[in-house]
Amino acid sequence: MANIEIKDLIDSGVHFGHLTRKWNPNMAPYVYTERKGIHIIDLYKTAAKIDEASSALGKIAASGRKILFVATKKQAKDIVAEKAKAVNMPFITERWPGGMLTNFVTIRKAVKKMAYIDRMKKDGSFEALSKREKLQINRQRAKLEKNLGSIVDMTRLPGAILIVDIKREHIAVAEAQKLNIPIFAMVDTNSDPRPIDYVIPSNDDASKSIDKVLSYLTDSIGEGLADRKKSKEQDAAAAAAKTAAKAAPKAAAKEVKKEVAKEVVAAEAKEAKKEEK
Repeated sequence: MANIEIKDLIDSGVHFGHLTRKWNPNMAPYVYTERKGIHIIDLYKTAAKIDEASSALGKIAASGRKILFVATKKQAKDIVAEKAKAVNMPFITERWPGGMLTNFVTIRKAVKKMAYIDRMKKDGSFEALSKREKLQINRQRAKLEKNLGSIVDMTRLPGAILIVDIKREHIAVAEAQKLNIPIFAMVDTNSDPRPIDYVIPSNDDASKSIDKVLSYLTDSIGEGLADRKKSKEQDAAAAAAKTAAKAAPKAAAKEVKKEVAKEVVAAEAKEAKKEEK
């Protein structure tokens, strides 16, 4: 469970919404009041939603599924990349590739193209190309790396998608909805929260606010990953103990056979000596 302090949320500016004239009425349940033409978000509801989202994300991480982080706005992309890398999760911080989820097979082909180019450079076949071909391939590789390099390890559809600013990332929201992938998102007062499974009412423009909210979420993801690792270690230990337990009777039986064989040999030797006398 996330240990959330309301004061920390205030200090990070999480409570500042958009101008009242730009608000989306569907965000009314999360608005506390209005000051100087700006909506103020109810941080007690924000804290409760962060806690709920953190718990769910922790369980998804513990199950071994990936969580795709998405944020292409300038003030969020670096923070999201840093947080996602910290918990070894895929992320999109450049332009959202159309069909990223709904046409995932094609996206994986593009990722494999990167791996193919890398193999060419390792086995020497790249050096056999003309200067022009090399230049074209290097440009293609750089473009693929920029747009898809962060999802190289995502070999299947993610277990969830975590978004900053659902208005900007509306295509990602639509694709996740179509595939019934759970959507976690920081939702500001100018957005419609209805398509989102786990709404976190918060300021999605200020870098401090984004950093604070994502810190709570990634901490829970990290805990989920730690639980998964611990569970795997316990399973491995249990399997080893089971194997040892199965092997023990066999080993004991072998020892008994050895002892019996020794006794038989000793008895035969004794009988042989008697006959000699």
